[in-house]
Amino acid sequence: MKKLFLAVALLVTSFMVAQVRLEGVVRDSIGNPLELANVIAINQSTQKLDSYGITGEDGKYRISLKKNTVYTVQASYVGMKTSQAEITTQETNVGKDFVLYYDNALDEVELVYEMPVTVKGDTITYNADSFNKGTERELGDVLENLPGVEINDDGQIEVEGKVVSKLMVEGKDFFDGDTKLAVENIPSNAVDKVEVLKNYSEISQLSGVTDNQDNIAINIKLKEGKKNFWFGNITTGGGASNHDGLYLFQPKLFYYSPTYSINTIVDLNNIGEVAFSRRDYFNFTGGFRAPSRSSGTNIDLGTNNLGFLTMQNNRAKDIETKFGAANFSWSPNKELDLSGFVIFSKNKTEMQENSQVTYTDSDLGIPDESTESNTLQRSDLGMLKLSAVYKPNANNQLDYDVLARISKESQEQGFFSSVNGNIGELESSSPYSINHNLNYYYTLNDSNIFALEVQHLLQDEDPFYNAIIEDKEDYEGTANNLGLEGAQVNYNLAQDKRLQSNQMDAKLDYWNVLNNKSDINVTLGTILSTQQFNSEIFQFLDDDTKYDPTPTINDGLDTNDIKYNFSDLYLGLHYRLKSGIFTFTPGVSAHAYSTKNIQYGTTTTDNFFRLLPDFNMRVQLKQSEQIIFDYSMETEFTDVSNFAKGLVLNSYSSLFSGSPDLESALSHNFNLSYFSFNMFNYTNVRASLNYNKSIDNIRTMSTFEPGSVVRVSTPFNSSFADESASANTRVQRTFGKIRASLGGNLSYSKFNQFVQDERSISESFSQSYNAELRTNFKTAPNIELGYKYSVQDNNLGDSSTKYFTKSPSVEIDALILKSFTLKSDYSYNNYSDEDRTINTYEFLNASLSYKKNEDSKFEYEIKATNLFNTKSQNNTNTSTVSVSATEYYIQPLYVSFRLRYEL
Repeated sequence: MKKLFLAVALLVTSFMVAQVRLEGVVRDSIGNPLELANVIAINQSTQKLDSYGITGEDGKYRISLKKNTVYTVQASYVGMKTSQAEITTQETNVGKDFVLYYDNALDEVELVYEMPVTVKGDTITYNADSFNKGTERELGDVLENLPGVEINDDGQIEVEGKVVSKLMVEGKDFFDGDTKLAVENIPSNAVDKVEVLKNYSEISQLSGVTDNQDNIAINIKLKEGKKNFWFGNITTGGGASNHDGLYLFQPKLFYYSPTYSINTIVDLNNIGEVAFSRRDYFNFTGGFRAPSRSSGTNIDLGTNNLGFLTMQNNRAKDIETKFGAANFSWSPNKELDLSGFVIFSKNKTEMQENSQVTYTDSDLGIPDESTESNTLQRSDLGMLKLSAVYKPNANNQLDYDVLARISKESQEQGFFSSVNGNIGELESSSPYSINHNLNYYYTLNDSNIFALEVQHLLQDEDPFYNAIIEDKEDYEGTANNLGLEGAQVNYNLAQDKRLQSNQMDAKLDYWNVLNNKSDINVTLGTILSTQQFNSEIFQFLDDDTKYDPTPTINDGLDTNDIKYNFSDLYLGLHYRLKSGIFTFTPGVSAHAYSTKNIQYGTTTTDNFFRLLPDFNMRVQLKQSEQIIFDYSMETEFTDVSNFAKGLVLNSYSSLFSGSPDLESALSHNFNLSYFSFNMFNYTNVRASLNYNKSIDNIRTMSTFEPGSVVRVSTPFNSSFADESASANTRVQRTFGKIRASLGGNLSYSKFNQFVQDERSISESFSQSYNAELRTNFKTAPNIELGYKYSVQDNNLGDSSTKYFTKSPSVEIDALILKSFTLKSDYSYNNYSDEDRTINTYEFLNASLSYKKNEDSKFEYEIKATNLFNTKSQNNTNTSTVSVSATEYYIQPLYVSFRLRYEL
């Protein structure tokens, strides 16, 4: 590893030594410096672009050139004549200033190379070919070459440190703007231009009265040969592992014309390449955003999703994926746009974990626990959306969307606990939901704008849980509490649940534009929600009959039949004022809340009124430099399951009974953030501070069985405030062909927990730091060096744990002899506590592909994952009462051969 880092350092040093610097100033004819002018250098012998730069606010530029080379250097600016000069470099740095003249006629100097970057207002346009190296295959590879653009660990696109909210292709939404599907599936050879749209507003009528400065969209412009023709690729392949045969089939086909578009993606494989995970499914909003998202009300409808174990970085012991998706858009006329998509995902995943669990306050008699689990998960996930946008003129727009979800999931788990012995668990569920969205936007005149947004959600969830406890002796206390029949071979415990939710969220906005520096926004809104919750605990006897036990705890209640109603009627007022570099937006909303739950013939109500202030201040230091401060007060409401008095079986070791008298919580939220992006030297800086204080928060009182990890929990409103704070920063700077990044994240939380009728304070402090050095050569091999260091420090009462993870990594990306592409990534991980190294593990993946030339239709590839055949990796998880250090088993060495055909 040390030798590799040394070799990379020598390579970078030798390249830097072989460079000289060309710098100067670009001005207009009266001597004013021109910011964001383009300067490019074309090598006279190769007629290729060797370097480019963009001027800063003082008109200065700086580019790196090869020594002893003749260049044609061009300076250009929108609306001005292009100027050029011939520069011959020697052994020392060179200086050259340019003067540009305004002219509406065609430039006298012919541009021999397309500008890599152009800036027009809030739009930055990157010419993809100016940054491509020949090793790109998907859109994500193209985007990572662009200055200021990154792909984060979740597959999302970030521009200048801000997450991109929407991605389009030729102005049409790609699967409702989902960036991850686009990053991983759009072929790189179809991309001509990447347009970054800052201050993006989906509703043009609201662009002047809503704060869009954090909204960024990307529009992909296709190459001419890709329009009005089908394009894409088909990849097929197979291989072998040490225990199974491998297969892969991935057709990705696209069609774009001025009036309609079609995108289809299919992915069938058993090599661990997850096209659309369960997490992606539940995070995929389909473009829906709650109208009340900024009202100050935060209502949690809860989730009864299965407690699936989560894959670690798309790694598991075995993964089989079937995925299909289609997206269309159609514009029958200029006034109407129709679009929609359908997504289906079928995954089968095997997982194996070993954990060491440390519980709070060892003097309370709660033993630490060692666990082993083997899990088989199956999930069939489906999603369908249809949308219509009708815009008869510039003053009227009507939107309608419907999104339907349906899924069928199951998880079978063989579980061993050092405390409770062997347990077999089964979970299954077949939920569905339907979401409707209706929006109407009307502009009366330049001073009066109206917007109506209405959203309705219908959701039905039916999770089933079954646990078979083989070691009856260690479960005897809980079995007696539940009233189980003891004269059985084992305890076969089960539960049916049903949760139905019906919610409408609507608001009417009115903006009065006073002048070009201020406006007033009045909002009238409501949230109406109804939830019905039913549950029943029962026991399967040895003769397969069903037995309904009567608990000796919780007043004998182990069933639930509860209806919960919630309503919020609110009126909001916001005033926005621009003064110099400052924009102030103070606001307040008045809420009339009402909650009611009905169970066992008893009705519990809570009606109250509350004012919720909020404040936003934005300081625009420069065009791409700003400071933002946000404060908001929120009222937080829980879902129906926390009110249900009957026992609920969250798992064999976790029983829960709700409280009908729960009240809302109040939280204070502060955020201070800084963003800066300098296109002169491509320096990207972002930093943020966050603080949250929650009052009357809902906490649980947990009572553990003596000498056991089985607990019964009950929620209540805590009189002790909980707090959390975080700070993160990232600095990125480009030095010629080298890009360096430094980042860090600190997170602290303090909350009050209540165990065995005793209060204790749990504190968690996590730190993570990372450094990265990446080359950006056009033809030479590119290498990325990284190092990550993290600390997880937890104090649960008188119990404390501290874990460290150190992870250096290296990635190589090289085009060899213009036909071979080599890609490889390696990481080494050291996982330890304060006393010893718990585990070390390393991963090496590599691929080598052959494509005769860039116009060839066929590409052949051999790809190997986990070349060291690493068996497992480690992580740390924290809950309110425990910390677990987990060893997670992963897929073995896989080798596959692939054939890719380009349409």
